[in-house]
Amino acid sequence: MSFNQFVHKSQHPLVATKLSQLRDKTQSSKTVRELTHDLSILLGYEASLDIKLKQGPELFSGYGSYQSSEIGQKVGLVPVLRSGLSFVEGFLNLFPEAPIYHLGIYREKISHQPVEYYNNLPDTFDIDICYVLDPVIATGNTAVATINMLKEWGLLGAQIKFVAIVASEQGLSQLQKEHPDIHVYVAAIDETLNSTGYLNPGIGDSGDRLWNTGDRL
Repeated sequence: MSFNQFVHKSQHPLVATKLSQLRDKTQSSKTVRELTHDLSILLGYEASLDIKLKQGPELFSGYGSYQSSEIGQKVGLVPVLRSGLSFVEGFLNLFPEAPIYHLGIYREKISHQPVEYYNNLPDTFDIDICYVLDPVIATGNTAVATINMLKEWGLLGAQIKFVAIVASEQGLSQLQKEHPDIHVYVAAIDETLNSTGYLNPGIGDSGDRLWNTGDRL
């Protein structure tokens, strides 16, 4: 299945290697968190390649003066609870001053439809770019619901970037159908969803693996 230019699948060897390690169901929660952290930084780098720069003050290196550069856009982070929390530290390494707006959305077990249970978006925003952080795009319903909320908040599609580790073909198709103006950055695209809505091969139940809860690997 082919996708348009708004879907960016990483070609980086380090991303491929760390994803392969993360897929291994024998990894401990500690290792899963470490690999997810590493992937968040690598994917964050790729998702920010087009961010605008601005000229900073003149500084001194010890050998001479130089014109400094600074990020020219205000960045906000939106982790989707609970798995999206695993991306926050990595993205804060890249954008230390970024505000964090949490959205709590879970997938109902039978219908696989998203259910919102937490939203701390303020009444107004002062950001230019919003990175939505969620390790997995499965059916695409949660991703679509998240983008709906952000657009209702006032953000334009061009201001929103969705960053995930793995996505299903079905989920990406659903997201592109509903929001064709959203850039999506992933480490891999898996073809298959099983009957319970999990990717195959996927990375298991991301939340349970990260936080050492449940028995779904």
